[in-house]
Amino acid sequence: MTLPDDTPLALLLLGPTASGKSALALELADRFAVEIVSVDSAQVYRGLDIGSAKPTPALQARYPHHLIDLRDPADPYSAAAFRDDALAVMAQIRARGNTPLLVGGTMLYFQLLCRGITALPPARPALRARLLDEAEAEADGWPRLHQRLRQVDPLAAEQIPLGNRQRLIRALEVFIDTGIPLSQHHAEQQAAPLPQRWVTLGIQPQNRQLLSGPIAQRFRQMLDMGFVEEVQRLFERGDLHPDLPAIRAVGYRQIWSHLAGQSSHAEMVERSLIATGQLAKRQLTWMRGWPGLRPLPLERAEQLALALKIVTPLPISRR
Repeated sequence: MTLPDDTPLALLLLGPTASGKSALALELADRFAVEIVSVDSAQVYRGLDIGSAKPTPALQARYPHHLIDLRDPADPYSAAAFRDDALAVMAQIRARGNTPLLVGGTMLYFQLLCRGITALPPARPALRARLLDEAEAEADGWPRLHQRLRQVDPLAAEQIPLGNRQRLIRALEVFIDTGIPLSQHHAEQQAAPLPQRWVTLGIQPQNRQLLSGPIAQRFRQMLDMGFVEEVQRLFERGDLHPDLPAIRAVGYRQIWSHLAGQSSHAEMVERSLIATGQLAKRQLTWMRGWPGLRPLPLERAEQLALALKIVTPLPISRR
């Protein structure tokens, strides 16, 4: 579909964890009249600061950010809620004469925002209860359910980690109810996309192993900044539990288990790094099929130069 030149424009900046998305966004904000919209399922929660790499109050004061600190960790936030909130704040940004710059690594949020929400059958409590009972009956129940999903919907299984039990159960529910894989529903029943021009930049290292060093370095920096103490405060509240989306976030889940006495500090670090690497792999898998994505290298200087070359010709007002 060809859109007229006056169709609203938004910039998207996607990338795996620890690839430099936030730093590049700030570079762009220094040069163009953009406002940053966080596309991060952990940054929406208050108190999840260090582990989500949330921008500091000083950075937020200098560079306008949106969709940060929306919810208490006890109050789950959905992808559908993100879409509603993002559309509202994007309209506000444009009303100020600026361009939305959506930055993050929660690929499901990006997908629902750009492509619309798929109409799915309603959840059936009885079926959900049966699947939960099956998963919790034995120690390997959850891995077996994930393997079952892999057999009927390998694409969904690739995108849904074992630890995301809510999405795992939902994907199996949809298949059992309809006989159609969830991924096929998404492909065939997408709502009409927005009349919107998207310019999409994606940081894509040539080799995923190149992220191993930055991931390890950033996690150790988070520990030095007090990541464990941050989770300790959440742990001690008494009203949170590990099945909440906020606590399932990578790093938070592993530290929570450590604080519960289920792992040593060294095991927690190792499991966190493994989980972060797996997250990066899933993010890159999503990005490979992203239409119209303009790839950027991992190297900072080349990344910025190419991003500026792509962005500069666009009708974005300079500061």
